[in-house]
Amino acid sequence: MQKAQIAGHLLVECLIEQGVTHAFGVPGESFLAVLDGFHAYQDQIKFIVNRQEGGAANMAEAQGKLTGRPGICFVTRAPGATNASIGVHTAFQDSTPMILFIGDVGSDFRDREAFQELDYNAFFGPNTKGMAKRVERVDDPARLPEYVARAFALAMNGRPGPVVLVLPEDMLRAEVTARPLSKVIPAQAWCDPGSLRDMRQMLLDAKSPFLLVGGGGWTPQSAKALERFAENWSLPVGCAFRYQDTFDNHHPLYAGDVGIAIAPKLAQRIANSDLIIALGPRLGEMTTGGYELIKAPRSKQKLIHIHSSADELGRVYQADLSMLSTMNAAARSLEVLDAPKEIPWRESSLQAHQDYLDNLVPQALPGPIDVAELIKTLNRMLPEDAVWTNGAGNFATWAHRFHSYSSLSKGHKTQLAPTSGAMGYGIPAGIAANLLTSRVAFTIAGDGDFLMTAHELATANQYGAKSIILLLNNGLYGTIRMHQAKEYPGHVSASELKNPDFCALAKAYGYDSHLVLKTEDFEHALKSALQSERGSVIEVPLDPNVITTRVTLSAIEQVKEKKTQH
Repeated sequence: MQKAQIAGHLLVECLIEQGVTHAFGVPGESFLAVLDGFHAYQDQIKFIVNRQEGGAANMAEAQGKLTGRPGICFVTRAPGATNASIGVHTAFQDSTPMILFIGDVGSDFRDREAFQELDYNAFFGPNTKGMAKRVERVDDPARLPEYVARAFALAMNGRPGPVVLVLPEDMLRAEVTARPLSKVIPAQAWCDPGSLRDMRQMLLDAKSPFLLVGGGGWTPQSAKALERFAENWSLPVGCAFRYQDTFDNHHPLYAGDVGIAIAPKLAQRIANSDLIIALGPRLGEMTTGGYELIKAPRSKQKLIHIHSSADELGRVYQADLSMLSTMNAAARSLEVLDAPKEIPWRESSLQAHQDYLDNLVPQALPGPIDVAELIKTLNRMLPEDAVWTNGAGNFATWAHRFHSYSSLSKGHKTQLAPTSGAMGYGIPAGIAANLLTSRVAFTIAGDGDFLMTAHELATANQYGAKSIILLLNNGLYGTIRMHQAKEYPGHVSASELKNPDFCALAKAYGYDSHLVLKTEDFEHALKSALQSERGSVIEVPLDPNVITTRVTLSAIEQVKEKKTQH
């Protein structure tokens, strides 16, 4: 007969059985029994204490992206859960496996609007418009292994995403003899042979096909199979918004990223294509140019949409051919799809990569700092397997445009970035990446973005993690300021920032700091950061007029004024 133990300890055992080595969170009295379980098994699993639940959830989301298995986050009742919701929303929109465990009020207090009580089903709304794939409450401690195993399966199967498990405080303290269930392996959905035959014929009939890849669920093996499919058919490949490491950016068939500030020649190529194969992405607003580059609900181009969720296929786009498949199964099916010896678009595909290379040549912009040159220096000095992270803001476009991401096919995920557009993601994601992999973690941040989660530098210092942060400081919420210039030129409102001394702040958190005022001084600062035993913040004051990789604020306002006059 199994020896009884409290359910909080059993929960930690269940996580260990699922291969979890790190969990992130902010402690709460509602799950003290689980914290005691982490203490009991501290040689097998580490609980990382964050400074705010949003940072914890972002770290767990990054964990899910890096490992392909659910990132784990623990928070307490309503205030903790609502703070963590930003990471849950990112996991949902980014198709990232994640489990949020919420310590809840005791069963004897439920439905009385008890202290910090919340209806989590209503808040996280499990549906295609919500934040979670499923929300469940565990009332019976004996069934805890069942709920945990199901949460892992739900988070990974089909379109990956977040699952929320609510844990009543009294349930976690109850004694139980149940044991963990075995490690969950995600199921594979395969393309049916008839659809593969139809797809091959559509390719044979095409004159200018385009392969658009991204979304969640990719592995190094499936990314390698993707490369072989593209090579067999000589297909130009574009990566969906913030999935740039799905396909090697150095590959001669890589055409560029299909997202915000898309290269004009790439946009024209997609518009002129007669067949788009969307392998993995859900074809959201950013990737489709506001549903105009690829028209919704029926695109001008013929469309093959391959996705891991039946709920996504046909939801926005009525494709000419829809295929339900996980990325691992789809890529392995497509890599053996028989290609003809003569492919008429081969030269055009190679030109697509040349157009991508041409787009790496920057426009001249004012000020003493050339950000494109900074990215060029980073490309040269950072190792190929470095993890690049960012939050949301115009600053991120410098990395999106000028950094060539290494592919997941080489065994390492190298891009952590929120398709949800969540500010503050990059700092905790970079810290989590270094904690989990020991690889170099580089973060590009704006001043507004940085201050949303800078407190997590204390978490990095506590656990010996380090990241290198390039802080572009223009004293603005830059994206908002750019849109004001477009829509309300000369009317600046709520987009200017008065910032602290960022170098002093970094030192207070235990990070090294460097202030770079000239482009030529950046290399020395980066070299020092790479050699340091601590994390580093490299602050670069930027001319506020330099608002995008291509144009200035003043140029945007002048264009708007001319249009208004006419």
